[in-house]
Amino acid sequence: MAPSSPPSAAASRASSRKRAAKAVTEEIQDQEAEEVAAASSKRRRRGSSSGKKPKPLPKKAKTAKARTKKEEAARVNEPVEDDVCAEEPDEEEMAMGEEDEADEQEKVAEEAAAVSPEKAGRKRVAQPHVRRAVGSGDDHEPEFVGDPIPAAEARAKWPKRYNRNAAARRPEDEEEMKARCHFRSAKVDNIVYCLGDDVYVKAGDNENDYIGRITEFFEGTDHHRYFTCRWFFRPEDTVINSLVSINVDGHTHDPKRVFLSEEKNDNVLDCITSRVKIVHIDPNMDLKAKAQLIQDCDLYYDMSYSVAYSTFANIPSENGASGSETASAISSEEVDSEPSSVVPGRTATLLDLYSGCGGMSTGLCLGAALAGLRLETKWAVDLNSYACESLKYNHPQTEVRNEKADEFLALLKEWATLCNKYVHEAVGSDLAGSNAEEDDGSASDLEDGEYVVEKLISICYGGSGRDNGIYFKVKWQGYGPEYDTWEPIDNLSDCPLKIREFVQEGYQRRILPLPGDVDVICGGPPCQGISGFNRFRNRNDPLKDEKNKQMVTFMDIVAYLKPKYVLMENVVDILKFADGYLGRYALSCLVAMNYQARLGIVVAGCYGLPQFRMRVFLWGALPSMVLPKYPLPTHDVVVRGGVPNAFSQSVVAYDETQKPSLKKALLLGDAISDLPKVENHQPREVMEYGAAPRREFQRYIRLSRKDMLDYSFGGEAGPDVGKLLDHQPLRLNNDDHQRVQQIPIKKGANFRDLRGVKVGANNTVEWDPEIERVYLPSGKPLVPDYAMSFIKGRSLKPFGRLWWDETVPTVVTRAEPHNQIILHPDQARVLTVRENARLQGFPDYYRLFGPIKEKYIQVGNAVAVPVARALGHCLGQAYLGESDGSDPLCVLPDSFTAVGQHVARASSDSIPAGEVVEQ
Repeated sequence: MAPSSPPSAAASRASSRKRAAKAVTEEIQDQEAEEVAAASSKRRRRGSSSGKKPKPLPKKAKTAKARTKKEEAARVNEPVEDDVCAEEPDEEEMAMGEEDEADEQEKVAEEAAAVSPEKAGRKRVAQPHVRRAVGSGDDHEPEFVGDPIPAAEARAKWPKRYNRNAAARRPEDEEEMKARCHFRSAKVDNIVYCLGDDVYVKAGDNENDYIGRITEFFEGTDHHRYFTCRWFFRPEDTVINSLVSINVDGHTHDPKRVFLSEEKNDNVLDCITSRVKIVHIDPNMDLKAKAQLIQDCDLYYDMSYSVAYSTFANIPSENGASGSETASAISSEEVDSEPSSVVPGRTATLLDLYSGCGGMSTGLCLGAALAGLRLETKWAVDLNSYACESLKYNHPQTEVRNEKADEFLALLKEWATLCNKYVHEAVGSDLAGSNAEEDDGSASDLEDGEYVVEKLISICYGGSGRDNGIYFKVKWQGYGPEYDTWEPIDNLSDCPLKIREFVQEGYQRRILPLPGDVDVICGGPPCQGISGFNRFRNRNDPLKDEKNKQMVTFMDIVAYLKPKYVLMENVVDILKFADGYLGRYALSCLVAMNYQARLGIVVAGCYGLPQFRMRVFLWGALPSMVLPKYPLPTHDVVVRGGVPNAFSQSVVAYDETQKPSLKKALLLGDAISDLPKVENHQPREVMEYGAAPRREFQRYIRLSRKDMLDYSFGGEAGPDVGKLLDHQPLRLNNDDHQRVQQIPIKKGANFRDLRGVKVGANNTVEWDPEIERVYLPSGKPLVPDYAMSFIKGRSLKPFGRLWWDETVPTVVTRAEPHNQIILHPDQARVLTVRENARLQGFPDYYRLFGPIKEKYIQVGNAVAVPVARALGHCLGQAYLGESDGSDPLCVLPDSFTAVGQHVARASSDSIPAGEVVEQ
């Protein structure tokens, strides 16, 4: 924040305060010893009587004075180390290319051991009682009580039971038992049970009894007596499985809580064990009333559970609407009656955790806008400073914080305390009286080594080597921003008015969210502990691995802020590694916090991108809200594998029996064929397109912020309108560039096409004995040894060339060609940052910051924008109460894929996908 102009003398007397030299010294303790000594020496000269304004030398001054080599190189458009491809692949780069194949056996073993889809909701096979010998006097064979239900009534209620000529069933469907007649009650062990009773049902050996609700009593055509049970599930019976002992900020699973499902099946009458008292609780009920209601029951339920998409949701009422819809529908009356393509009438706030450069929040806001909701990214947090710079540029109204999520959570709690003290409790306090104790900080009053606090301009919690605790960034009176320093709150104990001024202003601006301020939290907590790079992965307890602790932090922030909606994204390996431990943990946390939850596996290519990229998305919604759905695909996709068996029912896709009308799969040529040719070294961050778009996707991706319904700039167009941004490749070193120049321009070309390489048996490369090994001018071989030995000589990836009619498995974070197929189809370079951004669906107006390698990392780590946009549309509909939460899937409206076509009319029908048209 830019400091304000110096206050008047009167204002200084009322609100300025001296700060001791000791506080300044603490700021520079993490520098080298000679810097500390030099700075301290300069400070001790503060009290000179020469009349000149001596300057302290905080850490930041020296940093500002000595610009880094990267910054200086960038100023003259020269490539720096981070902008040039390494000469040899490092261990991480080779591991990244090997993981698909080298870890294949491990992944197969893990999937084989994984829980099957039926384990968390399998057909329950009840077991009959082992009864005492007949004649003991205490035992009787189970029997029906009373007359059968009249035939007409029974046939009306259960028509399939009496249809002897039912249509052919699917092979996976269980053949339904046929009935001779139905009854309203039955007697088992001298206890009479009626339709609608909740009962315990005998399970297998060493299993807890099942819990069910009786929905039918009938005599089968085989003359056996049956009852049909609609099953309840304990938390441990669901996909949560063994992770029922979690504690999220005091939230745990109640042992009396069960979930009603739609799962039901038939069992012989003798399997009933006893009656159980289960009450239905409104999930939005007052806690005191809830405690009173469940006090005298055995169990209670407030949500349903479905194996499909691992869904925990509100129970639909008799009219078919979920309990959350009434409140949402009422609030949606505020929505303007204009079409949703116009500026939305309602707003909601978004906190983007682990935000990266903002792909997820950008897409969510774009999709929500199309649904009629103005979703605003109010806060964002990420540890990568370059990603924060990119997000701030593209979302200038967002409070972007470059810090660890753990420190952010600690800061939120301290901020709430400060707000209580200086905002809510300030009225009538004695803070006003402290004015009299503060002087004007005039030079005559200053002691040696003392400075005047002009203004507090920011706040943080520890970080950057500082001890834990609250720190304020201080602007010193009479000094420029290069001398601003971070000071612990204890060193500012004599400045209560300055602190109050900062807190009150920050509270009004909502620089940090308080509980209840956030409507939506989204984020993808990194789980590097499950990566194949981690050779010491903890399979028994992944959360003990520090590299997975961000999952815990994410859920702790949700528990503290209690947003209306949560959307967590992650790699599919959270459902594969250690029997899907981390995925189950995330679900367990949300359910323990009384959130509705739903888990889906989404493929990016299904929403109009030339990449596969499978990711996990987990919805959470308070019981007072509608649980969002998952958007069914809009585009066909080149299918690849990778779905974990235990969660195969969570893949977002059309049923095999459905015949949807999908758009053609998007290919590489559809995405990048309009971009101008650039050389291996292209220093310009901004350039002209040089040609018109050729395909529907290209017309769409070039749309302005206004036409894209992006309100990040407050409705303004933003800078660099109509320009091409970040069309820069990672510059190949001289040797690699010479190798790439010799890779043929043809589909499937790679290092195997270079001289001296021969493909032998089993598609394995070997040296051609008839050709002498070729060397480059540098003396290094044309074909490096690592390419020949990669994946035991079977890989096609080193120096592989993409082609126009292909797709990519995923957009990578590193652009080195040593073990990846990343070369441009007909140019001697790797794909540029902008080309990768196109593959991720970033609008062309989205600008990135940092060295070239950092830009690739930001793009590769981002959530594909079209995926987030589709999810954002579902979020907007749920938020406005325009959908029910019962069906997990929805079809996106035609308007979803037609946005902006009034500006950029599609013409892809005349150009086949993959075909390149000359300019």
